[in-house]
Amino acid sequence: MSPSTLEGQTLGKYRLLEALGRGGMAQVYRGYHPQLDRYVAVKVLRADLVEQGEFLERFRREAHAVSGLRHANIVQVFDFDAQDDLYFMVMELLEGDTLRARQNEYRARGERMPLDEAVRVTRDALAGLEYAHSEGVIHRDLKPANIMLTKKGQAVLTDFGIAQIVGATQVTVSGALMGTLSYMAPEQGLKGIADARSDIYSLGIVLYEMLTGYTPFDADTPLAILMKHLNDPLPLPGKLDPSLPAALEQVVLKALSKDPADRYQSAAEMSAALDDLAGMLPAEARPPAPRQLVYSGEARRRLTGDGMLDADTDRDLRPGAASRQVPAPRTGPGPVRPISAATAVFAALGFFMLCNMLAVMQLTLLGNNVFVRGWPFEVLLASAFFGLLAWGAASTGLLIPALIVLGNGLLLGYTAATGRWQDWAFLWMLEPLIVFAAIYFPIRLNKQPDRAAYWSRTGGALLAAVSVLLAAAVFIRALFF
Repeated sequence: MSPSTLEGQTLGKYRLLEALGRGGMAQVYRGYHPQLDRYVAVKVLRADLVEQGEFLERFRREAHAVSGLRHANIVQVFDFDAQDDLYFMVMELLEGDTLRARQNEYRARGERMPLDEAVRVTRDALAGLEYAHSEGVIHRDLKPANIMLTKKGQAVLTDFGIAQIVGATQVTVSGALMGTLSYMAPEQGLKGIADARSDIYSLGIVLYEMLTGYTPFDADTPLAILMKHLNDPLPLPGKLDPSLPAALEQVVLKALSKDPADRYQSAAEMSAALDDLAGMLPAEARPPAPRQLVYSGEARRRLTGDGMLDADTDRDLRPGAASRQVPAPRTGPGPVRPISAATAVFAALGFFMLCNMLAVMQLTLLGNNVFVRGWPFEVLLASAFFGLLAWGAASTGLLIPALIVLGNGLLLGYTAATGRWQDWAFLWMLEPLIVFAAIYFPIRLNKQPDRAAYWSRTGGALLAAVSVLLAAAVFIRALFF
């Protein structure tokens, strides 16, 4: 049997009625248990994701943990079973829609979600996470499509542990769950490691999107999204919407720290931070949200002709097709004219080869051996290489080797040009200062996410220019003096 032909079939004790939706890992049906006269939601896992043998044991182990969860903010799971090659879970049928659909309704009207609603949804989700984490269960795939909003306004988490049941590493490496990667913690996407703090990061992305209308990191490929989570500074929510309270922005920034040790260490800690905001959040209308290209639910049915996407996270989608958004407006001061990392590498290697060719030509044609007293120009060219990389990649981390190599290039250039190697008796004391400054200033810049990219590009360009000029000075000094 195939999930696309299961309507009218019976799985275990449940008769499958109409299909309710399809995601990247499963097809969901409205089901009916005739003995209990109860309607349920039946989620049938995709057969092509199932690895026989190992999968069945993992399925049973994780299913047992998930089915033991009993909390008002977690969907109740009634049953897990397998029939033929189909693995399915049976859950309570909730009346309502997903947070994803709710957000898209606001987008369709050109509005933003009210702050009090965004905080209420987040607190409900944190309550569910706090209980699940206390039971040793990690969600691993938290996103708006996995948060149901009931007609009573309550947020309920769904699909607990499903990413682990299917195999989180397999899903991540395949690069197919584009929407999931947009909400995935850096350590989870890079190493497949997830704990309570990974769920907090994912919920932080959800809160960020509710507040701004955007997920902070978007790209055309899974690897590019992952690298942005790992390396790119977070676009400040307050820059996208200046009406946001600064205290609420600080909650988002802490939840989205790239290092798990810098985040809230528990759902209870983050919930307490939101409790402190009580009475500070205006409920009036907020500025219009920027137009996006993703809609679902009733909002999608009201819109036509915009190339909308049905699926939330579908492994069959082309790379870059899912959860594509209009790029967020640029914030903060603009960097110097950007170059790509590849351009930076080729420029650095080209200049390195040119300088060495000139030195060899001088030696061959004129007998001037620049390398005897001017060899430190090679060190300064290495500094220019790192500076160009920092410019192209907008990475504060690359400023560290650029500064260290530049400092040593200056010292070596001086001693080689003057022949005063005895001065190293006191020059060595500058080495710790060079290393300290090279590490301290980039780290300080990295704590200012709204300016880190600007100063990485500007600083990298300046370091590259200074290094090239000093290399030329050392080269000329060795050539003519």
